[in-house]
Amino acid sequence: MVRGDRVVKPARRPEVRLPELVAFTDGELTPDGDYDGLEFRDVDLAGQEGAGARFLDCALTGCALDETELHHARVVDSVLTGIRGVGTDLAEASLRDVELVDARLGGVQLHGAVLQRVLVRGGKIDCLNLRRARLTDVVFEGCVLVEPDFGGARLERVEFVDCVLKEADLTAATLVDVDLRRAAELDIARGADRLSGAVISHAQLLDLAPVLAAALGVRVAEAG
Repeated sequence: MVRGDRVVKPARRPEVRLPELVAFTDGELTPDGDYDGLEFRDVDLAGQEGAGARFLDCALTGCALDETELHHARVVDSVLTGIRGVGTDLAEASLRDVELVDARLGGVQLHGAVLQRVLVRGGKIDCLNLRRARLTDVVFEGCVLVEPDFGGARLERVEFVDCVLKEADLTAATLVDVDLRRAAELDIARGADRLSGAVISHAQLLDLAPVLAAALGVRVAEAG
């Protein structure tokens, strides 16, 4: 993958291999809880308090996370499949070697979070708040992101593959080796001037021309 005269470094995908899991039977999360090798299947975690909790080698499948408090949580070597919820609070959380599959989420708070080797595949996430987050080796694949907010975030080795970005906000973001060429739809509402450090296709360049011109203060008019 070439950008200018150098290679765009690809993202390193997570390789999660879960051990044999034990069913979660405690009923409710606890702040600073320690969850190791557990399976959360169709568990209603809505409104529960799990700030600072640690999830290691866990699988969350079909769980409800409406208004779940997971501020400062750590999620490592885990797979989250078919989770759903509105207003899930993962602010300043740490996600490492995580797969998020077919999620249906809205208003997720991930501002100030750290994401390393994360795959987001399928599903739809509305109003994803990643302001001032750090994303390294993250792949968004086949998903729909509506109004994602990357304001002030740092994205390094991030790929968007067959996914839709609608009204993305890149205000004050820093992009390093970000590959947007395979995005199915690329709509940038704010921060188009921060695309330095990203690679886009020729077709995307044409589509983004009005936004880039506006960001640069260029007026486009027919010759008189």
